[in-house]
Amino acid sequence: MNHKIDTILFDLDGTLINTIDLIVASFEHTLDHYFPGKYGREEIATFIGPPLSETFGRLNPGYTEEMIGMYRKFNHANHDDLVSEYEGVQETLDELYDAGYHMAVVTSKRRDTAVKGLQLMNMEKYFPVIVSLDEVTKPKPDPQPLYTALDQLGRKAGQALMVGDSEHDILAGKNAGTKAAGVAWSIKGKEHLESYSPDIMLHSMPELLNYIKTPNVK
Repeated sequence: MNHKIDTILFDLDGTLINTIDLIVASFEHTLDHYFPGKYGREEIATFIGPPLSETFGRLNPGYTEEMIGMYRKFNHANHDDLVSEYEGVQETLDELYDAGYHMAVVTSKRRDTAVKGLQLMNMEKYFPVIVSLDEVTKPKPDPQPLYTALDQLGRKAGQALMVGDSEHDILAGKNAGTKAAGVAWSIKGKEHLESYSPDIMLHSMPELLNYIKTPNVK
């Protein structure tokens, strides 16, 4: 089916690169300091998606910046050891790039950390536009980050697809007027994402190629 999609916006963590072990370990390190033994992996999974300021601000008002600092120090120190690639992502990005699709990363993490992950996975060349927490005032699920990316790419929402591992990505796509794709390898679980009615659920990244199927869109 041809959806006339010529633009793909990707979330980064848990979608393009496997940072789940790093994120969970960073949360565990921080939360165990402030709330020893209180939060396990299952609860931590529910914290993934929103900006750290939102999560820590809700859990421990008054210590938000301190907790963010502890999280980021651990995260940066352990980044390269705990980040890995998802099977089929690089090959899919290669095909999309060669076919002339317009691509951007839209993430709720800081720009320096996002760039660090893209550099580690040799994915920089695919993404002339990176919209991070540093470029917006309203993170996903608000449409502002997607609008920012589309504006920088010079593309329209009606011909774009947002791909992500969180309900924030799916809702942001719906709010911005793009198509929305969930990824079944999300730590939150396929069923959780399906409850937000994405246009497609990807079980592997190469399935994206079959969904958009618009060759030579340059």
